Order: sequence, then C-alpha cells, then structure tokens
Amino acid sequence: MLKGKKILLGISGSIAAYKSAVLTRLLVKAGAEVKIVMTPAAKDFVTPLSLSTLSKNPVLVNLSEGDSWANHVMLGRWADIMLVAPLSCNTLAKMAGGICDNLLMAVYLSATCPVVVAPAMDEDMWKHSTTKSNLQKISATGNYIIPAEHGELASGLTGEGRMAEPETMVAWLNGFFSEKLELKGKKVLVTAGPTYEAIDPVRFISNHSTGKMGVAIAEEMKGRGANVTLVLGPSDITVGSGIKIIHVRSAEDMFTACDQVFPGSDIAVMCAAVADYAPTEVAKEKIKKNEPGLTLSLTKTRDILKSLGEKKKKGQLLIGFALETNNEKQNALKKLESKNADLIVLNSLNDKGAGFGHDTNKITIFDKAGGVQEFDTRSKKEVASDIVNSIIQLLHA
Repeated sequence: MLKGKKILLGISGSIAAYKSAVLTRLLVKAGAEVKIVMTPAAKDFVTPLSLSTLSKNPVLVNLSEGDSWANHVMLGRWADIMLVAPLSCNTLAKMAGGICDNLLMAVYLSATCPVVVAPAMDEDMWKHSTTKSNLQKISATGNYIIPAEHGELASGLTGEGRMAEPETMVAWLNGFFSEKLELKGKKVLVTAGPTYEAIDPVRFISNHSTGKMGVAIAEEMKGRGANVTLVLGPSDITVGSGIKIIHVRSAEDMFTACDQVFPGSDIAVMCAAVADYAPTEVAKEKIKKNEPGLTLSLTKTRDILKSLGEKKKKGQLLIGFALETNNEKQNALKKLESKNADLIVLNSLNDKGAGFGHDTNKITIFDKAGGVQEFDTRSKKEVASDIVNSIIQLLHA
C-alpha cells in the first residue's frame, strides 16, 4: 500500500527519536520514498548521517546551509503525507500556536498534504491539560493523531506517553492510504498541457497552459488507486511515478491518443488546453520576414471532448473543462450539454489566481442534473482533490 508513496518524516527532540531509524527502514522497505526534516534538538538523539543512509535522501535540519536554502514550500507540496514522529511536547505547542522558528515548523505550516503526528512524552506531560488542549487544537485543524501508548518511559516510569512503535505507524499509514483507494481498479484517461500547432519548422500557435492542473489531477487519481494514462502536451512539468504518459505535440496527436485510450477507460478528464485552430498549411521551411505582413489561413482542429462524448458508453464518465473570459456560467452549461459531458469544470480568467501558470486555481463544477459546486481559490493539488471527490460522488450516485 505504501509503494510509491512520498512520505515526509519530521523528527523532533525526544528520546523516542531513536525509533525513527527503524521507522525509516520499514517505510523504505515498503516501497515508500522518504525525505526527512529534523529539528536541531533531534540531532542529540539520532544522527542525520544514519537517517540519510537509511532514507537514501539528504536529511534537512536548517533553513539554509552555506549558499543554499531548503525549499520548505516545495517539501510540503511534494509529500503525499507528512508524519511527525516523535512529536515532542515543545513541537506540539509550536504546531498549536503556529510558531515558525525552525525548518520543521516551516515545512509543517507550508504543507498541503495530510499531516499525522505520533506524540512522545512522559506520562505527566501527556496528561497535562495544556497538552490535551494543544492536541485538540491541531486535531481541529485537520491533523491526525496516532495515540501515545502505555509502556516503559524514558524517566524509568511505566505509563502513558510512549510513542507508538514503528510497526504501528506503518500499519496506520497502510490503513490511511487503503481508505483513500476509492478508484482502485478504475482506468482513467487525463489530458494536460497545451498543444503546438506548427506554422513552419520553428514557429507554432499555442497558449499559456503549463499542464500543472492536469498533472495534479492525474497524480490525485493515481493516489486514489486508479490506473492512469496521461496524454501530455508539450510541458516541462515533472509527473509522479506510476502514471503512464503519452507525450503528444499537436491537437491531432492528442485526438489520436485519446481516441485510442478512451474506449478502455472508465473515466476521462479532458483538462488539456487544446488549440481550437491550426494552420491550414505548414511551411516546409522557415518563413522569411521578406513581406510587410503575413496572412495565415486557419482550420478548426477536431473537437476531442465532443468526439469522446459521441462515443461514450454506459458507465463511462466524461469530464470537460471550460476556461472562460465572459458569460462564464452560460458558456460552461452550453459546453456541458453540447459535448455530452457528465461534469464541466469552469475556470474564469476574471478570478484572481485562476487559469494558466498559477500554482492556485478557482473552480466551479456543473453536473448534468443541475448541481453546482463552487470552490474558493486553492492550490492546484487541493483543487485536484476537489475535482476527484466530485467524480467519485458521481460514480456512487
């Protein structure tokens, strides 16, 4: 269940940090990719060298080292889940209060992935009212807690507060991801990125799409257990492991790839920004700037969404996107009906932080039954989760 999962392990200053070496080994053995962030105090209990050797990744402690800095924002977005183990009383208090005075806290406050913590402290600290209050605070903000266990403590006493064993944490993670596999066994087609429509060997017509939204959807589908094929236009976006990628260049290339993959798909999400027009003729050689003007004759490209809508069989779901600049709702609803789609995801370039090139997006989802779901501006990873949740609801309707 953990194979291919990206796990960010945060280690704070506690004697229980010695278990982090065993935990790291178990996670890597299960097929997870593990990156580790430590507080400076954690180095008193376990060495970065040991953990980097076990994780096969550098261990980060400080916000900067020499002339380089640790990109805490990207770390928080890289992971499928962040596990803080051990969670000391001190780090718990910082999480509850939003105090950002070390790299671990900077990563935590930047994380867009789920966060789970495994507390470790002496019994009296564990039972203190402040600790209970802080645990309630971080739980209320959506964090998960793997409860402390009863056992021998560092003080020599026996009681509650002992960090859960590494095997227990691995089992918890397996259960967490198992519950998220709502799309296990489903075959999903996703398109992403722009298309390039050649004018001559060096010039083309395109748009500003980067492929970020479509890739985020493909990765979210994969994370929910789906077998994903991504038809990707020209883009330099890095795609997560386990996703089959078909690289294409033109609208015709994308049409051909989708036409081949769609019949065997359960779900198709057409997120790519496909060019609506392409040059009627493509010059075999570079067009020289000899004339004062240049007139291009353009021809409509084939409508991929409409074509798939016409071929859609019972049980297949087809999701389209509408990027609009005016009459947004009317145009989206018209597209929903004319393309025989099951959902249309609307973006408006009038919304700040939405559309091409941003790391965020703002969407409204329309369905055939007249339902409308509006969402605030969120990271594209969160938007992808919203879209996939809507698709899953439709599957079970």
